[in-house]
Amino acid sequence: MAMPAPLANEKKRVKVYELRENDWFDRGTGFCTGQIINDEPRIYVESEDHPERMLLETRILKEDGYQKQQDTLIVWTENNGTDNSCDMALSFQEAEGCAVIWEFVQQVQQQLLSLPGETLHRPVPDVPCLYIQDDGLSDDALDHISTSFTLNPPELSNLDEIEANIRQASLTQGGREALAKFLIKEEYLLKLIPLVEMAEDLESLPDLHRLCNIMKALILMNDNTIIEHLVTDEIIIGVVGALEYDPDFPTHKANHRQYLSDESRYKEVVEIKDQNIKRKIRQTWRLQYLKDVVLARILDDPTFGVLNSLIFFNQVDIVQHLQNNTAFLKELFAIFSPDNTDLKRKEQAVQFLQQCTAVAKTLQMQARANLLNNFIAHGLFAVITFAVKHPEPAMRTTGVEILVALLDHDPNMMRGYMLKAVHEKKTPLTDTLIDLLHAETDLGVKNQLADAIKILLDPQPPSNDPMGNRQSSEFMTKLSRPPHITQAQQQNEQFAQDNFDRSCRKLFAPLKALGSRESMQNFSYQEVSLFSYLVEILTFFVRQHPIRSRPFVISENLAVRVAQLLLVSQKPLKLTALKFFRTAIALQDQFYIAQVIKSDAFEAILNIVLDTMPRDNLLNSACLELFEYIRKETIKPIIHHLGEIYRPKLQELSYIDSFQHLLIRYEQLTHDRPAPEHTLFSQGDATPPTHRPSLGGRWRGIADMDASEEDYFNTSDDEEDDHDGGMEQESSKDVSDRMQWHRRRMKVELMNGGASPISKPLVDYPDDDEDETMDVKAAATPETPLTPDSGKETSPPEVKSAAQKMLQPSPDIKSTGEPDLQQPPERISEKRRRQEEDDDDELGKLSGGSKRRNSSSSVSSVASHGSLRRKKGFLRSKQAEEPATLPSSVDTENRVGVQKPKKIAISISNVTNQDDDSATQQAQSEQSATISEQG
Repeated sequence: MAMPAPLANEKKRVKVYELRENDWFDRGTGFCTGQIINDEPRIYVESEDHPERMLLETRILKEDGYQKQQDTLIVWTENNGTDNSCDMALSFQEAEGCAVIWEFVQQVQQQLLSLPGETLHRPVPDVPCLYIQDDGLSDDALDHISTSFTLNPPELSNLDEIEANIRQASLTQGGREALAKFLIKEEYLLKLIPLVEMAEDLESLPDLHRLCNIMKALILMNDNTIIEHLVTDEIIIGVVGALEYDPDFPTHKANHRQYLSDESRYKEVVEIKDQNIKRKIRQTWRLQYLKDVVLARILDDPTFGVLNSLIFFNQVDIVQHLQNNTAFLKELFAIFSPDNTDLKRKEQAVQFLQQCTAVAKTLQMQARANLLNNFIAHGLFAVITFAVKHPEPAMRTTGVEILVALLDHDPNMMRGYMLKAVHEKKTPLTDTLIDLLHAETDLGVKNQLADAIKILLDPQPPSNDPMGNRQSSEFMTKLSRPPHITQAQQQNEQFAQDNFDRSCRKLFAPLKALGSRESMQNFSYQEVSLFSYLVEILTFFVRQHPIRSRPFVISENLAVRVAQLLLVSQKPLKLTALKFFRTAIALQDQFYIAQVIKSDAFEAILNIVLDTMPRDNLLNSACLELFEYIRKETIKPIIHHLGEIYRPKLQELSYIDSFQHLLIRYEQLTHDRPAPEHTLFSQGDATPPTHRPSLGGRWRGIADMDASEEDYFNTSDDEEDDHDGGMEQESSKDVSDRMQWHRRRMKVELMNGGASPISKPLVDYPDDDEDETMDVKAAATPETPLTPDSGKETSPPEVKSAAQKMLQPSPDIKSTGEPDLQQPPERISEKRRRQEEDDDDELGKLSGGSKRRNSSSSVSSVASHGSLRRKKGFLRSKQAEEPATLPSSVDTENRVGVQKPKKIAISISNVTNQDDDSATQQAQSEQSATISEQG
């Protein structure tokens, strides 16, 4: 049999929905067509905004179970070829378009049902999307089979037979469809409903139980058409009447009919002229009642999903009608104008808006935003203000619920409207909420008000994404750039500043008024609730915005006022006040620690511990945890304060480990420590301790250089060589300390493996016993004079080249590209004696031969520290024992025009300063030793 011809080529405007996690997701609006391409029936929906994009392209299958709901809705289950399937829905703008597509789907499915076997959906190999068709029944035969299911006319005598037939038909999909068509076509339910009153008149409880089971079976068929038919005006009362007699509770009878028949529950604040919308509002309310009350115990998941789907689509249609009906909104919000004195109508309008905002929570984000923005534009804040100021607690609760719905949707939008009111010199809604919080007696309303105020006064909600990896280059790049502040951030900053300057002072006025209160023992339960919420809000501000809260806390003296609450008799309020101090101490901020100490809160806390110590309760445990935290974190100002002021109480509680450790820690902090012993392994001077203050998790950049370090690196080494007089003014004690520091540092590094000496030096220098041999070698080396300006060797190129060929390369005394190292000066007496000896022996040294040349290339070698010390001591003893010699005439002639150097052995003291220049120091030591021997 050939496939039917295309029936729905005309484009019909439609919305596409997909069921995701029991919530209908709007995939977009487009134009729907039904087409048969290559003998494959499909439904296409192309996007209205982007025609090239397909919102839906689905093939019509026999098992999909298409269902038409109301006049504009088609629902089916999309099979993806796997176990996973999803529910889809098409919501048409016009009933005519829905009817055209539905007729196309019906014809296609009737044709598919006429093809027996499992080969219905198997494509022919190599021929895409062609079905293998067997001989099937005609459309007329299919219609005859589909409508062949019948039920006997309902009577009390055959109710058991009707119940059995309905249960049997519900076992298969085809049976359910046939039963649904029969019930609708024959209006069978209208014939069944009168039996309820008949059985009640006869007081036939078994018949009433059978009628209840029949109604349950019809509902659990999970057929949209039947469920919609059950909630119509003609049938709903009889249906819920039968459901009042549940056989599972034979002695109990519900009153569903009385509740649904109460017409006073339908209050039309503003007339809705669209009868279709009015009918949907009534049906939605009945469906909600069935789901939440009547069928709450017996509902299965499929039926629950069908009821939710029907409710959702009805609500979407109702909301779209309301937000697009400008005349309706104007008339609705005009009720709250000052000229209107009808208080009852205003209350009904508030309840209507609260129901609308409750419905908006189930809508998609965009639809919910459009509805709430329309309400705000027409004056929703005036409605909230009227409601929260109403004398009835129920009405105040309704107004707060509207406000909470707005805050849950977009708190930043609400803060923007508050800021706008401040700029326009109007009374912001926050002031109204604060006044209501102070005066409210209903604890439920007070709780909601406190949460709303906390959200409204929080200008910077915490980010879900922290700063991330602070070691990354992206973070360092952002850190180096100036922060970019957007307009929204500027508004938030301005709003926060205004609220902390004005609104918070008004909010915490009752706390400040505690200063004039004489007794803290006569609090009422309303006052306990009020101060609990105020302290919780204050704790939130201190924890989230510690810097911004500082001036407000100190100007209002709030820490002292919170400490007063530790004296009340109500333990929950004590716990709330204790939580504030625990939060302030956990910040480890010097400002808040000083405020806690100033408030004398520890006296009250210690008294609480003393009073509750024999018992284990929440208040006692919280106090002990506070002191344990102070001990563990070693918060020195608080430990000093506790030890100095409350030492007797701490000693009284010393049987508790926390207080015993606090006393020990206080003793350690107050008593002077013994001076550290300077030994070989002592590193106290080598690595002075660095103090790292608590940054509260924030990075404050690279620390500044210490003053002594900065002076050390800013000092030029050449200046020390040129200005010996300035160095001589340094005391001998400082020089000795510096030398000792360098030596100790090198010893520690050698012991720790930081600078392991090489067992064999790169250049084999002679030992102390070979100094005489070194003198002989030095006699053959010509002396090169030193210039008084730089103190560096100057030799002709030819002499330097010859020396390099004759001798092994040795390290330079000083590399040309390396600055002089800072050296501790010699003692003044020794310096003068050495300088006089140099003056007398200079000519004799020059006449003794040329000294060994230094290589132009520096060779880095490491020698042992002990050998260097022996060489240094040997040179000094030799120079002290040898008598001064007069210069010869030959030496005088050879030194015409050359001035004597001021210092020859200046690099001896550098041995202990830097390990990698030790070879250079040894070479100079040998040179000095040779000069001394020749003298």
